[in-house]
Amino acid sequence: MFDNLSERLERSFKILKGEGKITEINVAETLKDVRKALLDADVNYKVAKTFTDTVKKKALGQNVLTAVKPSQLMVKIVHDELAQLMGGEAVELKLKGTIGNPSVILMAGLNGAGKTTLSGKLGLFLKNKKSRKPLLVACDVYRPAAIEQLRVLGEQIGIPVYMNLESKDPVKIAQEGIQEARAKAYDTVIIDTAGRLAVDEELMREIAAIKEATQPDETLFVVDAMTGQDAVNTAKEFNERLDYDGVVLTKLDGDTRGGAALSIRTVVDKPIKLVGTGEKMEALDIFHPERMADRILGMGDIVSLVEKAQEQYDEEEAKRLQRKIQRNQFDFNDFMNQIQQIKKMGNLKDLAAMIPGVGKALKDIDVDDNAFKSIEAIIRSMTPKERTNPEILNGSRKMRIAKGSGTNIQEVNRLIKQFDQTRKMMKMVTGSGMKNMMGQMSKMKGMGMPGMPKMK
Repeated sequence: MFDNLSERLERSFKILKGEGKITEINVAETLKDVRKALLDADVNYKVAKTFTDTVKKKALGQNVLTAVKPSQLMVKIVHDELAQLMGGEAVELKLKGTIGNPSVILMAGLNGAGKTTLSGKLGLFLKNKKSRKPLLVACDVYRPAAIEQLRVLGEQIGIPVYMNLESKDPVKIAQEGIQEARAKAYDTVIIDTAGRLAVDEELMREIAAIKEATQPDETLFVVDAMTGQDAVNTAKEFNERLDYDGVVLTKLDGDTRGGAALSIRTVVDKPIKLVGTGEKMEALDIFHPERMADRILGMGDIVSLVEKAQEQYDEEEAKRLQRKIQRNQFDFNDFMNQIQQIKKMGNLKDLAAMIPGVGKALKDIDVDDNAFKSIEAIIRSMTPKERTNPEILNGSRKMRIAKGSGTNIQEVNRLIKQFDQTRKMMKMVTGSGMKNMMGQMSKMKGMGMPGMPKMK
């Protein structure tokens, strides 16, 4: 996401490189390019103009310190204004409800925005990260597959779904869902409503009626980030009728130019609260404007990366692993467990993009969620005894493993060699196995391990 915008902004700042000071001429030239970059990213014209005018006002007259180059100062100003443009700071969901008196979250939006899937993702987010006990309520009575889709999602993530297949009244179903939550001790109700292919009066009346009947703590407008300014215009129309509390941007991991994320807060004056960052059900995050500004300007997002790592960190498991490392007992079972923890953190390319400078290096490299597939296949082709005692892996065993995993003997040898190096290094270095393993996985990319693309 934002790749094109990031590249254009980087080129814009190069205009100031080599300049001894900030002047009205070089600032005007730089900001002309910045404005073009924003417009190409489908940012609202008025928003882009106001943004560059504000940056210009702040940049002119700034005293450039000896240790700071004009281009660096401009990056800092643009960064701060980008963060402010997107809201300045993260805005949490308002969830005051308790068991017996549940919080109600109403989901609104057009068809195709990913509203039903987002309802499931939000339920899992609240369950795992906020220790809530959610109930999903299926109120899309028009789209035949919508109720079944929500039921399947609920089953997949372990969250119950209230449905009334006999009723075609979404207001009634929503009220019944809240009663169900009260009766069965759920503290949060997420209501999935119907969408339309376009904004129409029937849709607006219906969603307004549901809101009036349920009095939700949060009304969230779900919008597809890939639709650019169309998304902003739709958000504005919905807000005029619903006065919702916040926006959720879906598909932010897709080929989006970023216009919706950069414009919607200013145009609608409602915060972006959550962002969908992938297809996995866990791919939903709180929106942090400053971190997004960091990523747009190629600074990475180390804070989010650390948070994702901490979510998978198990202190007892780390201590157990450290004891095994110290006794030189780290084996392929442990190796596989560490791979699984890394995979749970999210899309590998997105994770790498959070490290400053790495996102640009990986731009033209295909790193998908199957990057560890061959490594896992090789380890799973080993017997339990071979995984625990790698030293018994002789030529005939390696040949059998290669055939069983669909790889070749060279790939098996390469993995075993890398595993040995990993085990030696982990014994020398203190700290959690997770931290050390991530470093080794990075090495594998450079060495061309099976399934891992080489860095260019």
